[in-house]
Amino acid sequence: MAIEDNPRTREQYGQELKRRREAAGLTQEELGERVVMSRTHIAHIEAGRRRPDVEDARRLDQVLDTGGFFERFLPTLDGRNVAEHFKEALEFEGAATVVKEYAPTLVPGLLQTQAYAYEVLGTGYPRQSDEGREKLVATRLERARLLNNFESPEVCFLLDEAVLRRVVGGPTVMCEQLLHITELGTSRRIRVHVLPYSVGAHALQAGFLSLMWFEESPPIAYAEGVNSGRILELPSVVRGCQELYDQALGDALSHRKSLDLLRSVAEDYEHEAQRAPHP
Repeated sequence: MAIEDNPRTREQYGQELKRRREAAGLTQEELGERVVMSRTHIAHIEAGRRRPDVEDARRLDQVLDTGGFFERFLPTLDGRNVAEHFKEALEFEGAATVVKEYAPTLVPGLLQTQAYAYEVLGTGYPRQSDEGREKLVATRLERARLLNNFESPEVCFLLDEAVLRRVVGGPTVMCEQLLHITELGTSRRIRVHVLPYSVGAHALQAGFLSLMWFEESPPIAYAEGVNSGRILELPSVVRGCQELYDQALGDALSHRKSLDLLRSVAEDYEHEAQRAPHP
């Protein structure tokens, strides 16, 4: 029986899990021990924030003696629109212990400077007033404060060379942006790898991908397209995304060589800005 995976069905699923767990006289921690899941993950499921995979659902049925209920009514649509659920994606990002992202054309939001973000956020739809765009930029920069904590999360960025070459906001903006990424990489706050044009076709050419791992919950993936995106939790799908990322990473430049390329391209932009006629 196919059950649509949306906030309402997850909430109902979680409420039923809580009801049956309490009827069995078990705490979240006790249930977690019996089904080999963390207490935190049980709490997320009961709150409607996460879904178990099929094997988890089967173990819940076995331990709670529910006759296959949790497997049979497991929400199965593995993805949701960013416009409706992007806040949840950001919450996942903030709770992650490891984040790995691939960017095909633009600098990822976590790495964007104020000037670069201002240019990017001025090209979307619906059009934003100057005041609205400033608010969006402030929100994006606030999100980037995640990188201020040196300890967590561990963050790795895989950038297509197109990210470096696409001129957003002019050479001065690009020079500042690439030097910002270089500084983060040199300080060992992030790892960065560039996929050079010479690689040609590669495993992640379809679009933006973010992988996230958590201390006590299963990993997820987030894939993004034009005005859309999906949070992916199905273990087989997440593993497939991880495999694609690893394949593309194997074709990329090393961290050190990537930083060298970033510096070189930044210098080219700096020279271009100096040659530009001044008003």
